Amino acid sequence: MKLIFSIVHDDDSYTVIEELNNSGYYVTKLCSTGSFLRTGNTTLLIGINDEELEPVLEIIKANSKRRTQYVQTTTHGALPGIFATVGTEVSVGGSTIFVINVEKMEKF
Repeated sequence: MKLIFSIVHDDDSYTVIEELNNSGYYVTKLCSTGSFLRTGNTTLLIGINDEELEPVLEIIKANSKRRTQYVQTTTHGALPGIFATVGTEVSVGGSTIFVINVEKMEKF
């Protein structure tokens, strides 16, 4: 048995969950916040049998896309007390996945 923790961008969470459900997998959704941009993420908990690992990972990978986003950052200017605001392009989205071995799982 495996427990998958998959952290996906909020924009991708609905599609990932829908595709997992359509393929017969149960998902528990937890709302979470990323520390880098402080934007919404969704953490998915998925309990599966060992042989289901690769199909589940493929579903997550196919439905969680990386994208670029512009964020405003403030930098120090050449003179004291002078600041400049610049746009910086960062990569967001995709998924971060942790797979843990589970000794036992029960549903009541």
